[in-house]
Amino acid sequence: MRCKPALNAPTLNRYRGDFVAWRGGCGFIGEGGGAGAPISPHTHYAIQLAIGVPTGLRVQFGRQGAWQSCPAALIASRATHSIDVAACEWSAVLFIEPQTPEGKALSSRLQGGLEVLDADSVAGAVQRLDRAWRIEKSFDAVKAVCLELVQDISGAALREPSDRRVLEAIEYIGQRVGQPILLPEVAQAANLSSGRFRHLFVQETGMPLQTYLLWRRLLHVCSLLMQGQTLSSAAHAAGFADSAHLSRTARAMFGLAPSSLQMNGPLSERLRMQQQHRGLDYLG
Repeated sequence: MRCKPALNAPTLNRYRGDFVAWRGGCGFIGEGGGAGAPISPHTHYAIQLAIGVPTGLRVQFGRQGAWQSCPAALIASRATHSIDVAACEWSAVLFIEPQTPEGKALSSRLQGGLEVLDADSVAGAVQRLDRAWRIEKSFDAVKAVCLELVQDISGAALREPSDRRVLEAIEYIGQRVGQPILLPEVAQAANLSSGRFRHLFVQETGMPLQTYLLWRRLLHVCSLLMQGQTLSSAAHAAGFADSAHLSRTARAMFGLAPSSLQMNGPLSERLRMQQQHRGLDYLG
């Protein structure tokens, strides 16, 4: 399926692609994006790098800002924005957690705003990403290109660690993302009082613990959808009360409902084939 510009009445053009996550970030890469309409204005915790290939990306900063056409754009954490990828052949949207070295460098540079990037700054990465995604169909290769791109864009050559106690708390959350998690137990895992941990966590991540938990659960849902789970089962496994709770969270953080995503790009198709083969080997 190829993504075409909307001319008159929009046609259904649901997102079809893949999700890849790494420590400190994640990304969507795929074709399509809505029914020929931009993603609704939204904010989220992560810094966002959006790329449209070969052209067609449009970004809007704020709810009433002017739309800008560009090859790529960086959007600061918690900045209200919208993107439109309906005229792209394919697009990549990467999310960088602000507490990482790359995130800190980008936050300092963006100062809460938006930065349009020229084509030359992402051209090499686009070629490598296209090959890794559509030809090699390799999770590791896609992640490697994404990490290299984020480091190049951020200029974060020195990887200074964030506060060790917050990193321990983040590790604790990652191991229990589908379970109920309360502030006191996370604070205890970081060897801090609840009050001190609450303050330090916001200081390091830029958001309250509960908001961060929702973000991590949403990423977990995307990973489960890649494996072929239904929205309902993925929502339950990630700790959401129900599909409606998941949908509200996805709209608030990504600007769209998870039902608009079709995780069946080259990576997810290969992943499901591998799972089927393992199942057949086990039965045999």
